[in-house]
Amino acid sequence: MDSKRLLAPPAPIHTAPHQSDAPNAEFEELTPSSSSAEPSPLSLQVPLSPTSKSIGGDTLRSRADSFNSTAETSRSRANSFNSKAETTRSRGNSDLTTLRSRFEGDDWTTEEALRPDNRNVRDFEVDNNPFAFSPGQLNKTLNPKSLAAYRALGGIYGLEQGLRTDLVAGLSVDETTISKKISFEEATSPTSAKKPLDARRIIAQDVIVSDREVNGQFHDRKRIFSDNRLPAKKAVSIWRLFWNAYNDRVLQILTAAAVISLALGIYEAVGQDPVPGEGASLDWVEGLAIMVAIVIVVLVTGLNDYRREKQFTSLNAKKDDRQVKAIRSGKSVMISVFDVMVGDILHLESGDAIPADGVLVSGHGLRCDESSATGESDAMKKIAGSEVSQRISDGTATSKLDPFIISGSKVLEGVGTYLVTSVGVNSSFGKIMMGIQTENEVTPLQAKLGKMANWIGVLGTSAAGLLFFILLFRFVAALSGNTDTPEQKGQTFLDILIVAITIIVVAVPEGLPVAVTLALSFATKQMFKENNLVRHLRACETMGNATTICSDKTGTLTQNKMTVVAGLIGSQVNFAKNTDTSNEEKSILTLASAFGKLSPATRNLLLQSVAINSTAFEGEEDGKATYLGSKTETALLTMAKEFLGMGPVAEERAGVEIVQLFPFDSDRKCMGVVIRLASGSYRLLVKGAAEIMLEHATQELVNISGEALETAVLSESASMRILANIDDFATQSLRTIAMLYRDFPQWPPAEARTLEEDRSMAEFEDIMDDMVFLGVVGIQDPLRDGVAYSVSRCQDAGIVVRMVTGDNLTTASAIARQCGILTDKGRVMEGPKFRQLSDEDMDAVLPNLQVLARSSPDDKRILVARLKHLGETVAVTGDGTNDGPALKMADVGFSMGIAGTEVAKEASAIILMDDNFSSIVKAVMWGRSVNDAVSKFLQFQITVNITAVILAFVSAVSSPDMHSVLSAVQLLWVNLIMDTFAALALATDAPTEQILDRKPAPKRAPLITTNMWKMIVGQAIYQLIVTFVLYFAGYNILGYNNNCLPQSLPQNYLDGCLNLTGAALDTCLLEQAAVCTETMRTELNTMVFNTFVWMQIFNEFNNRRLDNKLNIFEGVLRNYFFIGINCIMVAGQVMIIFVGGKAFQIKRIDGIQWAVCILCAMPCLFWAVVLRCIPDIYAAKVFGFTAMVWNAGARPTIRALAAIFRPIAQGWTKLSQHIFAPARRFSRRSIGKISKNKGADEDVKGKGAVAAADVEAGSASEMKQVASPRTPPQQANAGFGMQPPPITLTTAT
Repeated sequence: MDSKRLLAPPAPIHTAPHQSDAPNAEFEELTPSSSSAEPSPLSLQVPLSPTSKSIGGDTLRSRADSFNSTAETSRSRANSFNSKAETTRSRGNSDLTTLRSRFEGDDWTTEEALRPDNRNVRDFEVDNNPFAFSPGQLNKTLNPKSLAAYRALGGIYGLEQGLRTDLVAGLSVDETTISKKISFEEATSPTSAKKPLDARRIIAQDVIVSDREVNGQFHDRKRIFSDNRLPAKKAVSIWRLFWNAYNDRVLQILTAAAVISLALGIYEAVGQDPVPGEGASLDWVEGLAIMVAIVIVVLVTGLNDYRREKQFTSLNAKKDDRQVKAIRSGKSVMISVFDVMVGDILHLESGDAIPADGVLVSGHGLRCDESSATGESDAMKKIAGSEVSQRISDGTATSKLDPFIISGSKVLEGVGTYLVTSVGVNSSFGKIMMGIQTENEVTPLQAKLGKMANWIGVLGTSAAGLLFFILLFRFVAALSGNTDTPEQKGQTFLDILIVAITIIVVAVPEGLPVAVTLALSFATKQMFKENNLVRHLRACETMGNATTICSDKTGTLTQNKMTVVAGLIGSQVNFAKNTDTSNEEKSILTLASAFGKLSPATRNLLLQSVAINSTAFEGEEDGKATYLGSKTETALLTMAKEFLGMGPVAEERAGVEIVQLFPFDSDRKCMGVVIRLASGSYRLLVKGAAEIMLEHATQELVNISGEALETAVLSESASMRILANIDDFATQSLRTIAMLYRDFPQWPPAEARTLEEDRSMAEFEDIMDDMVFLGVVGIQDPLRDGVAYSVSRCQDAGIVVRMVTGDNLTTASAIARQCGILTDKGRVMEGPKFRQLSDEDMDAVLPNLQVLARSSPDDKRILVARLKHLGETVAVTGDGTNDGPALKMADVGFSMGIAGTEVAKEASAIILMDDNFSSIVKAVMWGRSVNDAVSKFLQFQITVNITAVILAFVSAVSSPDMHSVLSAVQLLWVNLIMDTFAALALATDAPTEQILDRKPAPKRAPLITTNMWKMIVGQAIYQLIVTFVLYFAGYNILGYNNNCLPQSLPQNYLDGCLNLTGAALDTCLLEQAAVCTETMRTELNTMVFNTFVWMQIFNEFNNRRLDNKLNIFEGVLRNYFFIGINCIMVAGQVMIIFVGGKAFQIKRIDGIQWAVCILCAMPCLFWAVVLRCIPDIYAAKVFGFTAMVWNAGARPTIRALAAIFRPIAQGWTKLSQHIFAPARRFSRRSIGKISKNKGADEDVKGKGAVAAADVEAGSASEMKQVASPRTPPQQANAGFGMQPPPITLTTAT
């Protein structure tokens, strides 16, 4: 059956009684002089008082019998005069002299109030606009706040007409295009306005709003006003990422050397005659191969960065999305913040972050924090738009009146609804956000690794520089006897330079920060799938080292599915959901029996306490009618509906005049409302924490079946009986809520203080006494499945779990024991006692404190601060607005995605989308996984760095022709394996349950632990021994020396000497022996290179574990990235050996040689087992001694080098300042003068393009500064003012 839907305005279903003494006119707004106005059924209306009010220090007078005189002009409006000067007013028999305050623009015309600025004329010009207003006109109300523009737009009812909406029913879900156009004059004309809100019809709550997607929904609205999305930040193009990857000084120098080498090689091959018998020179191949290798490195790095940027863009979009409460087709529904439209009616309540600009329709005690939007630090009180319009009409409006709701601000207190006037790029917050772009943050771990990468880069650069100068001195020393051509000598020098530069490329671990980014990218994506929305990347890595978690109870440890299961009416009538009639306690009634005994008067009082004193409302969730709001309040509403015969909440509230509202306060632990009764008296209804409410009660309700309400003094015995029931409920883990009331003959009471800003409102503390105890209910909230196991796993991981809750001591203790949080040695305290402790006493209590009951948000903040003072890494959960300071202060703040306010979400680092404690455990696992991934990669890369640099250095120095065993192209392939492939493979290991079996790492723990040093040094030693043995002794071990003797040359070498005899034969044999020797040397070098790469592949498996356990293959089959990356590396290495040829300076090897390479490389797996069997304590002693020797020898050496090179650095600096800098300034000025001659327009466009390019680079270029530390650090350039890196040793567990 098709679901029923309402259009805006809704069809008349039920009419609420309405009384008003306002004039009978079609355009009539809510006036302060209305005698008996009733609130809108779907929102709490501003209370209407028959007496005059004082708002903002100016008197709000009744429209009747008022007048103002003016010295300049006079105009009549319903027997009133407006004044521009000081006037005297008379009302009754009193004389009062006031200075009339006017708002800015009071005397402006409509054209002046809505005049466009030169910069936003386009916002006022909209083609085919079916609405009365343009986005620019609507923005005039808030740029800055302008009552003049508000008046020019016709006030709240003019906006309603012009935006084709309804202040009660909201937008229609069936709206697509607007067929009938409305003009500006029609919308702002008083004769075309709808009825005031208090005369509108109530929307039936049983009407279902269809949730099906309407094709082309809000088409015209989106076309004219846009939607509530900001244009996505222009993504960094892939070409820019390629350029960023190549924009590295070392790669550019290597490219220049490769180009020169290629040019010389081509010249040798083409411009010179080849040596007889040798054919054309192929030296150009190396230069070309280096260039190709550089291109591959840049492409892989750029594509890797592009993938990372795409992932973060996707996560940022999910991070900004949230649900807001809107009214559409007369029904309260939850919609995405991106789907908010101009003309929507949105609900507001304490803690909300306002998603769009608008005007307040109705509200109670609404105050907003607009500091983030306007810079105004004071809480801004909001006045309903209808009241503001009335005061403008009366001539009593002042600039202090503020009906404007600004996007980006926060609701501090109160409730209400407002009409959306600007969204997306047209809203105040949107304009601010368009002016700034959020850059990807650099996490602490990235910063640490960036510094380490710079240090390793300095050491590698020093080694490369030393190698370059050693080979250069050898080259220069041999020039006198060198018979090579100039081109060949130049090629030899370039070979030396290329090898030195390539060592720098390999030595600088630019992959370290990139590994962190990859690990974070992968982890945040997986955490989102497990209900953790990471808002700040640093929280992901910090959570892995959390030492304590301060968790809320409701919704986090429990299911947040609350049901009233027991209670007490007065002090006599007990009821429970499940009672045993055979039980001796037969005085306990069922809910139906207990509520069946209530008289109409008592039933009505309970209904008022539940339905009126509540901020929950009816709405839809997953297509089903339900109650939306606090789960405690929805449980009470469900009880009232099932057992008290409550109808639609809107109808219950429509017949009641609300005079004052007291929103829930976490310090008072209660909320209240004042209503006006039919008799003319007033009733205060309060509900809150049971034991706290009982302290304010002096009377109790008796004789619940009597026709009238009967009360009696609350005796001590009755009070003890109530307390006993409260304790009994608490031991059953029930939340206890008590209800009180009190009647007053007038409001505000004569003995109560009033609020300074509104004298018709009383101070809560002055009226909260002599209350009548109505009853108490016990609300059950079952534990979440698996929460006890999750708490146990946290404790196994060395994390102390503490419960921080507002429940009483007994309830909190009972639930904490069920969860496993409270142990026999644990301590339980209440918030009021905890906050009175001194700092020293708190520090003494905290180690054993496991439950903090009856706590306020300030108690939570104090707890977090003291724990951090003790050196703990603190994670804390929070859902309320007042939890913001604690969430901000914690190392990691978790907000609730379902029950949390927007203020709490903004203050948090991670949002728990399912409000489940088990998701926090998942966050711990992924946080540790990120730290482990970085440590694995660090261990792998430093091993490769040490081995590759030492092998290249030693082989180049020892080689007669000054060539390294690893050529430049080979080193670039190793660099690609080391920096990119390994980062991808090791950063994508998913965490296992075993990751929680170790204690968290301290905040100051070193990046490299003793166990890591043990594996790094041990593997480097093994790899160097194997490669050196192959390089230096392999010629003899493999018998190559005998194969290339003239008398034992292989047949293929003898074929060229068959027809020769005598001296010619001897010469030929010697030449063929030299060729054979060179070929064998190339084969041996190929084997060294092949063995070296295979050792890195096998060692990558070793690095999958950071502890001393032996199973390195655990979970490897679940990591498809690791398997795929290793397949690529193996395939690439095999292909290089078979087809690399001259480009890689290798020779294809046979099966036996392949076997030798694999058999030499594979033992590194078994060597890792031996290393893991060495106790860390012995390794720590060895490394400690080494560190002592390093500090003793390295520091003097560095100081000596600094003393030698500081003058050189200073001279270079002065040379740059006095020669190069003036030259650069001269060139810039010359270019600038030439550019000016091309016209101002082109110059502006050019600057805009440069600025756009800089913005486009965004976070990628900033990240590259950290991710590519090949550029020597500034302090090194400034005179080598550096110290050796500290070596900190810890023992792995």
